[in-house]
Amino acid sequence: MEAYAIHKGALIAPRKARMTLDLVRGKSVAEARAILATTNTKASRLISKVLESAIANAINNLGLEEKNLYIKETYINEGPTLKRSKIASRGNVDRRDKRSSHIYVKVSDLNTIKED
Repeated sequence: MEAYAIHKGALIAPRKARMTLDLVRGKSVAEARAILATTNTKASRLISKVLESAIANAINNLGLEEKNLYIKETYINEGPTLKRSKIASRGNVDRRDKRSSHIYVKVSDLNTIKED
């Protein structure tokens, strides 16, 4: 059984957040929590919230046990880009893109691996 959670429109560039997400891909939930708690980045705080939501979905909606959960699939897609302008030198105007992300985390039970 699988449960997932999505955070759409997270205000962080996907390229920056993927570096942190690669640390927890395929790990158990307890190990992923420990890694995210000790990683001091904005991405780790956002990813940990999505992970906690996915764990809560698995426990409350599917009746799975937390100790048997692991991260099966996780990825970050590019969200909408906010286009902002800033005054540059010599009276020019530069465009500053503020990128956003969609964070997706899917957790699964270890018992489903044995059945396959």
